[in-house]
Amino acid sequence: MATAVAATTATAGVASADIDFGSSGGSFGSSDGEMVITLVRHAESAGNTSGLIDTKVPGPDLTPRGRTQADNLAIQLADQDYDCAFASNMVRTEQTAAPTVAKYDLSLDIQPGFREIEAGEYEGTPEAAALSGYLQAPIKWLSGDLNARIPGSIDGNEFDGRVDEALLEVQRRGCTNPVIFSHGGTIMFWSMMNASNADKSKLGTDPMRNGGHVTLKGSPQKGWTIVEWVGHPDLG
Repeated sequence: MATAVAATTATAGVASADIDFGSSGGSFGSSDGEMVITLVRHAESAGNTSGLIDTKVPGPDLTPRGRTQADNLAIQLADQDYDCAFASNMVRTEQTAAPTVAKYDLSLDIQPGFREIEAGEYEGTPEAAALSGYLQAPIKWLSGDLNARIPGSIDGNEFDGRVDEALLEVQRRGCTNPVIFSHGGTIMFWSMMNASNADKSKLGTDPMRNGGHVTLKGSPQKGWTIVEWVGHPDLG
């Protein structure tokens, strides 16, 4: 997915906002509903290695390499003082979350709103062909055309709304520094659609690889700012 997004955005000429991201660390949440959310892409799955678009629930398991990546990810995410953990309703995010959740002694809450963007008619097609199919509508979302719809799937309003609703539920549970295990397309497009300092060129130059993460500060009511973007983690 990351490779497909990079190729698509490069070809589509997504412009850069030329805004640097700051550094993250610690818990910035406050009593007025502000949070620091860390959105983590799942580790390598059998869907990734197949080269085919796979967005169905529950989806494929992690590969052996992906399980190693998940273990290493728990080490890399250490000392962040997460107070809650969430995952989409897809197997690959739950399996990726398991080592981190165990390390922090947290319970894992499942939120379907964090699932991957459904491919609709493009389900099972080659990721290499995403430019001419699956990603056409999401690229339009970045330019403000939220009515663009993936054939047989959702439009930008529906996608943005369901992620926002999932984050409202995170907020309602009193979480101020949650870690959320999700998917490359969901993380990249939602972040770029919602962060005030989004540098859309990163979708082409630094797309979210397996185990990458984005940290944002803000709230559903006040909006979001990206404080860290790690597109290429070294997880083995």
